[in-house]
Amino acid sequence: MEDSGTGDFGTRLAGVLRSARLDRRLSTAALAEASGVSRGAVLKVESGASQPSAALLGRLCGPLGLTLSELFARVEEPAREDERLVRADEAPVWTDPATGYRRRGLSPPGSHLELTEVELPAGAAVTYPAAAYTRIHQQVWVLAGTLALTEGTVEHVLAAGDGLLLGPAADCTFRAPRDTPTRYLVVTAPR
Repeated sequence: MEDSGTGDFGTRLAGVLRSARLDRRLSTAALAEASGVSRGAVLKVESGASQPSAALLGRLCGPLGLTLSELFARVEEPAREDERLVRADEAPVWTDPATGYRRRGLSPPGSHLELTEVELPAGAAVTYPAAAYTRIHQQVWVLAGTLALTEGTVEHVLAAGDGLLLGPAADCTFRAPRDTPTRYLVVTAPR
């Protein structure tokens, strides 16, 4: 599938973020304060004037009461209600403009279990705040390469085939080694 980081996807992302903020009855200033993102950045993202990074989206999701997977599910093209199959070439893909982090949604609409394949370029790192994990159970399984995952103050180094169930909500950084990309599966379920 074509990368959904630009065009109509960007417009839908801006609209979904704005709607989620309004649903929570937050002003742009309140969302900025709660997320640690500048008000100007919130306005640019909501207007579609800038494409946000994965880290910025992670920071916005907490105060909006969303996980990153839920946010992308709202933005991605809806499939038929009875659709239970996601074909590899039809799975929605998004690339982080800041790091090259690439996520591919593997779960059909309405699934309570979210599967996301992530490709992290060599040397890239993405950090999410604890607020991004407060409402979910999350497990990571490395498919290829090595993943250094810092969970709060604890660093886990995972090789291909290794899996980790994340503990209580903490700031998390996902990092690929400088010389090799990493590919991993993220599985999330509601708490």
